Amino acid sequence: MTDNADKNLAHVVFFDLTDDSAEARAALVAAAEKYLSGHDGTVYFSVGIVGDEFTRPVNDHDYSVALHVVFENKAAHDVYQTHERHLAFIAENKSNWKRVRVFDSYVG
Repeated sequence: MTDNADKNLAHVVFFDLTDDSAEARAALVAAAEKYLSGHDGTVYFSVGIVGDEFTRPVNDHDYSVALHVVFENKAAHDVYQTHERHLAFIAENKSNWKRVRVFDSYVG
């Protein structure tokens, strides 16, 4: 096993919404931008809706909104997980989450 302490950590989250309307998708994107961007140790942040026009057999459309955050390292990710803004995002939005899938990996 390699030491990953100094590697960037990619935190990718796929949200499947109960109310999957355009308005609900936009509201979750706005909330993510408000609460989840600009955290210390963030290298990259983006959030957006599924691209329905991508129709190759390998394209997965089983989500509504995707969040992509790359952190400097696992330590920055761990601070983010318990940060009050992250917890506020969860508290304010989880009632519309049908399913949430999280993919964390070391990159770079």
